[in-house]
Order: sequence, then C-alpha cells, then structure tokens
Amino acid sequence: MLIKEVYSEYINEIRNIKRYSQNTIISYSKDLKCFLDYCTENSKTDISKISEKLIKSYLMVLSESGLKKISVSRKLASIRGFFKFAYKLNYIDVNPTGFISNPKSSRTLPEIASEEIIINSLAEIDKDQKNAKLYKVIIELLYGCALRVSELCNLNLGDINIRSKTVRILGKGNKVRIVPIGDKSINILRDYLEGKNQSSKDPLLVNESGNRIYPRMVRRVVNKYLAKVSDLKKKSPHVLRHSAATHMLDNGADLRAVKEILGHENLSTTQIYTHVSIERLKTAYKKAHPKS
Repeated sequence: MLIKEVYSEYINEIRNIKRYSQNTIISYSKDLKCFLDYCTENSKTDISKISEKLIKSYLMVLSESGLKKISVSRKLASIRGFFKFAYKLNYIDVNPTGFISNPKSSRTLPEIASEEIIINSLAEIDKDQKNAKLYKVIIELLYGCALRVSELCNLNLGDINIRSKTVRILGKGNKVRIVPIGDKSINILRDYLEGKNQSSKDPLLVNESGNRIYPRMVRRVVNKYLAKVSDLKKKSPHVLRHSAATHMLDNGADLRAVKEILGHENLSTTQIYTHVSIERLKTAYKKAHPKS
C-alpha cells in the first residue's frame, strides 16, 4: 500500500477518532510530510518497503542538519505513532520503529519565576486597571492551576466549580482532569465572574469584544507583566506552569500528585521538576549556609 494513502488514513484517525488537539494534528502532519518526502526521494513509496535502516538514516540527516536532539525525538515520536497505526491495521508485517531508541540528550532545566515575581506581576496589573480582572484571572489560573495555554483558553463557565474549589480541564488527548483552585484564585475568579449570568457552555474568559480569549493574546499579557517585574529570559505562559510545578515540589507536594495536576501521562515527564527543586536547594545552600 502506498505510504501516502496510509498517511491520509492516519491523519483521519487522530483527527476524527482519537480527536487529538489541533496543534498536535498540525505537528504530526508536518513531521510526517517531511518523512514522506524523504521516503519518496529514496524511491520508497510503498509502506512495506520502509525499513529500520531508512528511518535511522532520516534521523541522522535531521541531526546533521543541526536540529536539536529533543526535536529529533519529537519527530521520531510522530513516525512511531504512524507505523504503530500501520502495523495495527496489518499494512506492514513488522514495525520498523520497534527497536529505534530516542537520541540521548541532556534536558535543559526550565526557567522558573519566583513567587515574588508572580505576586508583583499581579500588582502591576492592578496599576493598569483596564482589563485588570481578566488579566489577573489569566495569571492566576496559569500559575495557580498549572494550566497549558490551550487548556486555559478552552475553559467554559461550567468547568469552574466555585463551591468545591475545582476546575475541570480538557487536556492533551482529550483527557479530563479535575484540579483544585486555591483560595486566592477563587477570590479573583469571583471578582471576575460578578454579574455574569451566562450559560455553563459559554467561554469562561472573553476579550473586550465578548469573544473567547486566544493563545496569542494570553502570551502577550503574560510577557508584558512578567517583563515589568523580572529579567527572565523566557516570559511565556509555560514559565508559569513550570513555576507552579516547582513551587509545589519545593513545598513538599507528592510527585505523583503534581503529575496528576499537570496532566502528564508519564511520571518521568514530571520528574524534571524534581531536578529543578534540587538545583534551587543547592543554590540556596551555597548562598546561605556557612559551610557551603
């Protein structure tokens, strides 16, 4: 069977059956199209003719082009998913990705904003006043509930339960998780929701035009207010999610509980924040301990 035909079936599967997020579908499509082009250049158009050797040579080309190891690993993950699908439907007898390992790489520790920076950024929003209620909720939920940008933007009014102090989140792979909301976040939410009598299916956060907020707007808001109070190299919404996870571990939270809050599929993904906490502990020790 032609590899392009299997590709079309696979994209249809992840879009309409597995219902992956739009961003994931775009990413997988882009990765696989590049791989399909490489196969065509090497006169391999039938999926049964794609070998482990060919895939490894493609990964080598990516590495030699200067692509970071973490990006090569991501592209390999896309290819793995594709061939797993093909094997499941008996389009191939052997999965050629079965014995291909991810390139070894040292993970870069994520940049963290201190609790003081978070507090100061909220104070800066109060100074501006315009859209202060909305902007404070954006910061509070990204940090207080450790949300991804897409998860924040997709929240509806019915996802927030003020009484139980929880929020229902539709995460990656359409997996639902329930995350607690802290008292400070609840108070800011109450202030924002005051006077709103909309349906539970209406967007929780809307812009001045009454439309659902979108990722670019959120990134702009976070960047603006983090820039006012810090010299962080990265000032993205994801910094707030990284910071939330690290601060929870700093204060004794169980790693598995943090995993559930973040919506990670594997514990190994969450463990990066353990390393961040240890590095922060070492830094504090060197600065303060007389024996350091």
